[in-house]
Amino acid sequence: MTNSLTSVAYIAASVLFILSLGGLSNQESSRRGNLYGILGMLLAIVATAFSAQVTGYLTLAAVIVPGVIIGALLASRVAMTSMPELVAILHSFVGLAAVLVGIGSYLSPDPNLVGAEATIHELEVFIGVFIGAVTFTGSIIAFGKLRAILSSKPLTLPGRHLLNLSLLGAVVVLGVQFMQAPELGGLQPLVIMTGLAAVLGLHLVAAIGGADMPVVISMLNSYSGWAAAAAGFMLSNDLLIVTGALVGSSGAILSYIMCNAMNRSFLSVILGGFGAGSGQAASGASAIEGQITTTSVEETVDLLNAARSVIIVPGYGMAVAQAQHPVSEITQMLRKKGVTVRFGIHPVAGRLPGHMNVLLAEANVPYDIVLEMDEINEDFPETDVVLVIGANDTVNPSALEDPTSPIAGMPVLEVWKGADVIVMKRGMASGYAGVENPLFYKDNTHMLFGDAKTNVTAILGQLLAQKSSGKGAAKELLKV
Repeated sequence: MTNSLTSVAYIAASVLFILSLGGLSNQESSRRGNLYGILGMLLAIVATAFSAQVTGYLTLAAVIVPGVIIGALLASRVAMTSMPELVAILHSFVGLAAVLVGIGSYLSPDPNLVGAEATIHELEVFIGVFIGAVTFTGSIIAFGKLRAILSSKPLTLPGRHLLNLSLLGAVVVLGVQFMQAPELGGLQPLVIMTGLAAVLGLHLVAAIGGADMPVVISMLNSYSGWAAAAAGFMLSNDLLIVTGALVGSSGAILSYIMCNAMNRSFLSVILGGFGAGSGQAASGASAIEGQITTTSVEETVDLLNAARSVIIVPGYGMAVAQAQHPVSEITQMLRKKGVTVRFGIHPVAGRLPGHMNVLLAEANVPYDIVLEMDEINEDFPETDVVLVIGANDTVNPSALEDPTSPIAGMPVLEVWKGADVIVMKRGMASGYAGVENPLFYKDNTHMLFGDAKTNVTAILGQLLAQKSSGKGAAKELLKV
């Protein structure tokens, strides 16, 4: 394939990637956006493989074929609840690739690069390896926290900010040594910098608590994009530069949106130290007064039958229990009876931006009844029943009512304004942010304890039984 044809293919792939991002910004067009992304990546791989610069097809096949097989197996076996962990570990691969490409590019320099071009290339190598190493170890720590291998509690070492600044200062000093070193003489400072950057990435993410994990995922997505762009500069690959810039900028924008949704500054998330471990009460919050009112499946069914408007608020508990399919069936049954049913989604619900939207789409819940927090918050006072399934931190009224709470100021779904609130939880443990929830003690809140899928399936079963008995009674009346 000629260079001109390769450039045309790269431009077409870039357009497809842009269309993909545009499609993924909306639920209705997300499938089409995903398809655009797949086609763009396929075109990019084919164009690169058959470009004039590539000759080692046997080596290329030896790495692509196993990669395709492993990727296909992982994608088919990983449950939606484990998708955040998969995304995190994939980000680590991008970071590691940037590190290896950078070191390899430095050890095998292009003889055509001289003078200022050679200097710029070395700077690209140093920055690319730095970003890649931070992304690599940071993503591994994020994977461990999401997988519950590591505690979600933030690692708050004494003087942690000074440690981060010291590591950055050492990186700058090593960068000066690297740039001033003679040919291949900068390998030692480059390797040392890689180690320090790896420690920095590890510490940065370890210092971020469970409450901020959705932001961490989008942040690491941004890091991986910039690492890919840096690799593109090192390899003089225009498509990799464009693709990396698209991923990096979109990840940064998403992180900013997530931080706004949590009323947090991006810098405070990066510096870490917020969010206690799961099940631990956060200090500084006001004591909660009141008593818990428990309920049963039968009482929940009675409330749903009497309701004219219902809002369902899903959270990570629904994802863990994989209860989205029976929830979808309950929604269909209630809507057929004339009940207005909608879903309220918090921007940081779950462990991944858009996590709940994907689960509901998988269960064939209509897109038009799945609303964002800002779209539905005003409707809770006119709602008969609010069904909270596994959500905790995103429905915590202390964010608005308690200025001493660690999550004070965070916008939440104001579910407590509904006439009756049914909360499905396994127990009374605090959420991933480690903050106690006064919602559970409010007079209009009814706690339905147990596995979410078991309870939702039981509710569905009773609704179906009532429907069948209703049809039977109607037939008997007709006979009479």
